[in-house]
Amino acid sequence: MPRAFVLLLLFFLPALGQAQSFTVLQRPMTLTTATGALHGTLLVPKTDKKVPVVLLIAGSGPTDRNGNNPEGGNNDSLKLLAQTLAKNGIASVRYDKRGIAASRPATPDERDLSVEKYVADAEAWSRKLRDDGRFSTLTLAGHSEGALIATLAAPTAGADAVVSIGGTGRPIDQVLKEQLRDHLPAPLLPQSLWMIDQLKAGKTVDAVPGDLQVLFRPSVQPYLMSLFRQDPVGAFAQLKMPALILQGSHDMQVEVKDAEALKAAKPDAQLVVIAGMNHVLRIVADDPKQQLASYNNPNLPLAGELTERMVAFVSGLK
Repeated sequence: MPRAFVLLLLFFLPALGQAQSFTVLQRPMTLTTATGALHGTLLVPKTDKKVPVVLLIAGSGPTDRNGNNPEGGNNDSLKLLAQTLAKNGIASVRYDKRGIAASRPATPDERDLSVEKYVADAEAWSRKLRDDGRFSTLTLAGHSEGALIATLAAPTAGADAVVSIGGTGRPIDQVLKEQLRDHLPAPLLPQSLWMIDQLKAGKTVDAVPGDLQVLFRPSVQPYLMSLFRQDPVGAFAQLKMPALILQGSHDMQVEVKDAEALKAAKPDAQLVVIAGMNHVLRIVADDPKQQLASYNNPNLPLAGELTERMVAFVSGLK
C-alpha cells in the first residue's frame, strides 16, 4: 500500500448504549483473487434474523483492517467500529487491503497498486457478502480515501447504501497541494507542486530529491497517478442508492466544503457536519498539538453523534 499519501483513514467508535446489545461472533474471512488471498474479519450479531452488513474500507497508507497504521496511529479504529456495529445488530467485514498486513502477499510491490485494483477488490468482497444468506442490506463505508473507494465501487457492487466519512469532494491532487502548502518547508514546495502536476498529466518523475522520496518515490508514483485520475464529486453524483456524508468541523485534512460539495453533487444524500469532530473522528480542540495527539490515542471516545447517525442510517435501510 502506498505510504506517501497524507490522509490517514481511521475509525474510532464506542458502544451506543441502545436498548438491545447483541452477543458478537467473530470469524476470519478470506477473499480469493487472481494474485493471492485477501484476509478479513467478520463480526456478526448473534441472531436468527437476517442483519445488515457493512463493508469497512480502510484508507490510505499502510492502514490494516483494524485501522492501525505504523506511520500514523495505533488505535484499533476499524476494530472498534466493527464491534460497535455488531453490538447494535449490524454485521461488518473489515479487511487488509492488498499490499497490507496479512494481504501483503497479494501485491507485494507497491508499483502494482492502483485505485482501480482497490475498487475491484471492494466489488469482489461485496459480491461475496451479497451471496451470503445471513445478510439483508449491504452498505459500503469508507473514511477519507476509503470513502472514494466505496463511492467508486458501489454502483457495480450491488450496494444498498454508501457512507462517506471525512471523504474529499475535490480531486486528491488539489487536496495534497493544499496540505503541502500548509505543512511543507518552503524550499521544497515548488518542486513538489511541479511533480504533482506531472503525475496528474500521467508523466512519471525519475529524479526525486531525498527529502521528497517519502511522498514521490518512483515506486509510489503509479498509485498516485491512479489516485489523481479520480473525480470524487463526479463519482458521488452517479450514486443511485442512499448515501450518508459524515464530516467533522475540526478536520484538519478534509474540510467541510468537501462534504458540502458531495452533498451538492447528490442532493438527496444526508449530510451531517459534527461540531468539534476531527479527521480521526474525535471531539478535539482546534489546536495542532491536541489534534496530532488524538491520532495516536485510542482512549479518546468517538464523537457520539457520529456513531448514532451511522447506526441509525444503516439500521433504517430497506
